[in-house]
Amino acid sequence: MFKTIDRPASCEIRAVINFLNAKNVRPCETYGENAMSEGMVSKLVRMFNEGRKNVHDEERSCRPLLITEELVRCINEKVRSSRRFTISDL
Repeated sequence: MFKTIDRPASCEIRAVINFLNAKNVRPCETYGENAMSEGMVSKLVRMFNEGRKNVHDEERSCRPLLITEELVRCINEKVRSSRRFTISDL
């Protein structure tokens, strides 16, 4: 019987896909309903076959997060002072 991991990290899933790919396990045998789609597994297998070595998330050029400790504190104060506020009040 196989042991399952409740909430595996993405890098763990990619590492398993990379390992099974090295063992010549087909992508359709690798994916699971609780992990990721067959299409995503196929995409990762293709990337590993093309030379990708890293199983961790790659840096992206997306918008930087604007959440700061001060912003969290301000929002918490608003919520605690009046629970009937709206998003536009923020």
